[in-house]
Amino acid sequence: MRRALVTGASGEIGAAICRHLANSGLHVIVHANRSRQRAESLRDEILVSSGSAETAYFDVTDAEGTQVAIEKLLQEGPVQVLINNVGNHDDAPMAGMTCEQWNNIIDISLNSFFNVTQPLLLPMIRTRWGRIISISSVTGITGNRGQTNYAAAKAGLHGATRSLALEVATKGITVNAIAPGIIATEMSNKSFDKEKIRALVPMQRAGTPGEVASLAGFLASDEAGYISGQVISINGAMA
Repeated sequence: MRRALVTGASGEIGAAICRHLANSGLHVIVHANRSRQRAESLRDEILVSSGSAETAYFDVTDAEGTQVAIEKLLQEGPVQVLINNVGNHDDAPMAGMTCEQWNNIIDISLNSFFNVTQPLLLPMIRTRWGRIISISSVTGITGNRGQTNYAAAKAGLHGATRSLALEVATKGITVNAIAPGIIATEMSNKSFDKEKIRALVPMQRAGTPGEVASLAGFLASDEAGYISGQVISINGAMA
């Protein structure tokens, strides 16, 4: 059974991806840092549904701590599917943005890509099969006012995705990013009312976590073996 690690799995998109992968027959490692109760509830939900799951807890911005946690996971075998889903935003116009706001978002959304992915690579390469998928954002493509830090982190993630895809192209491993637009989550519901969504999104609705999970599930499958180095938008035709 292939093993999948989903970082930031306690959030709505991460949880939807975990459910989808478990339903596809993967053993899912549900990652969280602070929201451990949500991760445990999701793990139990998957187990009750006859899926296979466990939890893992570590801070993806702590390189040393992440290394230790991943080494422990690798004792049970390679992780062949990685979903870099963890992320956050701390918005402010750049003129008023603090160094802490800048560095925190770069750490969470970009440095975590290295911290989590790098120690998984050699064991994955030895299996000659792997899927690395990072959840990005439309902001990394278009930019957005008040999100210079977030846009920089996500755009950096796109470059890292394309470069790593080239490095492992002959190893049976694909590397892609998904760039969602407005997705109906608790966080986005606070920022976007129905009128604003109609004005911004040609399809005039928000996407769903399940739709993002379906795309991630396809990219993680055997059928997507010739898709690599891509940033795939899922945004209702926004741009």
